[in-house]
Formats: sequence, C-alpha cells, structure tokens
Amino acid sequence: MNKQELIDEVAASTGQSKSSTGEAIDAILEAVTSAVTRGETVQLIGFGSFARGARSERVGRNPSTGKPITIPAAKTVKFTAGKAFKDAVNGA
Repeated sequence: MNKQELIDEVAASTGQSKSSTGEAIDAILEAVTSAVTRGETVQLIGFGSFARGARSERVGRNPSTGKPITIPAAKTVKFTAGKAFKDAVNGA
C-alpha cells in the first residue's frame, strides 16, 4: 500500500474528503518525524513506538575491491510493534 492508497482507505472509512485526510496524514507524519528528530519516543498504544537509535562506527568491506573501510556512526529510527499489532499480524 502506498500513501495515496492509505489516504483513499482512511477517507472511505471516516467519510472525510481525500484532501482533508491527506492533510491529516501529512500532519501526523510530520509530527512523528519532528519528535523522533528531537530524540523523543512516539508511542501509539496498540500500534507501536518510534524511537531514535544509534549505530556505532564499524569496519566493513568495499564490495568491489574487498578492502576494509570505516563506516561512520549514524543515527537510526527504530520501530517496535505493539502487542495488538503483532497479534493482528499473527492472526491471534
């Protein structure tokens, strides 16, 4: 499912217009992105939580030459699925 299909499905289930639903989804995504960027955790009970993580510097290999290279440290985004979401996916 892509973003437009999500907008269509949410608009159909809520009875709202597609444009207002699209604006609402954009606002939700912006709020989550902004909070995680600031280092906050976003918890949506029953769905899951988004948090910022860290990946330390490590040594990898250049696939074309085989020489070792240093991969720099980076910030990452972690998503942990909530219990209700996991149960729905597993058919419980």
